[in-house]
Amino acid sequence: MKIKVFILTLFFFSITVEPACNSTTSIPKHKMENKISKFDMAVELIKQKEGWHDQRHKYYVGYGHRLLKSDTFNHDISEEFADSLLRKDLLQKCSVFRKYGKDSLILGVLAYNVGEYNILGYKNKPASRLIRKIRSGNRDFYKEYVSFCRYKNKVIPSIRQRRKDEFELLYVK
Repeated sequence: MKIKVFILTLFFFSITVEPACNSTTSIPKHKMENKISKFDMAVELIKQKEGWHDQRHKYYVGYGHRLLKSDTFNHDISEEFADSLLRKDLLQKCSVFRKYGKDSLILGVLAYNVGEYNILGYKNKPASRLIRKIRSGNRDFYKEYVSFCRYKNKVIPSIRQRRKDEFELLYVK
């Protein structure tokens, strides 16, 4: 429900949507004032769904950034810094899926939450049904996308709703 209000708010204020992660177009600064990109919408959705990670979330900070050994900060970060971390992490995830063109953003958002190797496969684990379907050119992958809603092999309704909201907002026909 919240995502629908978010989307309606965007359209109510006549905000237009620009291309996602793989955009190479340059938009003049004076034209960007009333525009929000799909990437920015994805960032806002992740913030809403992830929430704020504090000391209780031992290995995560901000809006879900996984602390690395090389990180020189801890849970005591500002919202602005957390936003920049989220954007940097999401861009990195999108770059992993760059070859999937218009699906790079939706796959990057999914990978931000479940990890790219759970989508692409690794070692003895095959690629997911989702990525196999996209590779084959099949654009009917809603069911496969929303199936990434389990924790410890149990379907979690809030994660399922998150996948539905992501798909509704980010799927490019």
